Amino acid sequence: MRLLLLACLRAQTGNATTAERIQSHLHAAGHICVLKDAFRYESPTEIANLTSADKFDAALAIHLYKGGRLLQGSRIPFGIIFGGTDINEDIKCEEKRHVMGEVLGEARFAVAFTMKMKELAAAEWPDTRKKIYVQTQGIKTTPSGTFDWYRFLQNADIPTDTDYLHVFLLVCGLRRVKDPLYLVDVFSDWHRKDPSVHLGIIGPAVDPLFTNEVKEKVKRAPGIHLLQEMPQDDLHAAMKRCFAVVNSSISEGMSAAILEEFVVLSKSLMNDPIMEREIVTRAKDYVKKHHSWECERKAYQTLVLRLQ
Repeated sequence: MRLLLLACLRAQTGNATTAERIQSHLHAAGHICVLKDAFRYESPTEIANLTSADKFDAALAIHLYKGGRLLQGSRIPFGIIFGGTDINEDIKCEEKRHVMGEVLGEARFAVAFTMKMKELAAAEWPDTRKKIYVQTQGIKTTPSGTFDWYRFLQNADIPTDTDYLHVFLLVCGLRRVKDPLYLVDVFSDWHRKDPSVHLGIIGPAVDPLFTNEVKEKVKRAPGIHLLQEMPQDDLHAAMKRCFAVVNSSISEGMSAAILEEFVVLSKSLMNDPIMEREIVTRAKDYVKKHHSWECERKAYQTLVLRLQ
């Protein structure tokens, strides 16, 4: 099949990464899957013209509102993949909620990354429960073999002349919903008491105004470092070398967090190597069991058959 996949394709964002991963799954099954940025289109008519001109057989969209609204009344069958903010946030707006309900009603199937996300959608639109499938996101890392950790630290103005360094990384696009400032004060206070701990915030400037707010806040917060986005392979290598990866978000639909308490547990991890090894081992087992790349691939390859 020739498939159209609509998503918000800002570089170095979760939606773009998810879209590229799904595209690779469908290519592996012999389909042609073409990514298009939902932000480039304003109406279903534009997408109808696109699907007709490019002879698409079916379509997928990530985010029930941002991508899904463009497929309303589509002449070709389509499926929907919930993004997270659609079910957690956009559903609170009456106009968006109505559109999303119409889109979900037309869709052949929908994918939720968690059971909680499915239940929230099913509670709002009970008639669609049977068409919503839960598929956790697959995780596959590709850390660069040439990544220079010490140059990374130097570029971040993190001192390298110490044997005791604990670097935490928060990876997110700079926008309010990701709430990157949530830990700044408490982390900076921790750094004043223990200079070995540092927090690096890495991500693209999605919201320019909020980015300026973050920059001003970080300037006044010792131990906090704002870094530009980097290629995924280098980012994976940095995550591998850091002490821990932190996630902070007001509304999260794609989280694979293992722990949700911060300073107390972090101090325990730093002071208890056995506990650290145990959590790392359990985390790896959890990812292997619940976020299998192959399971995700098979799931999407099976689901698109419903679009034939």
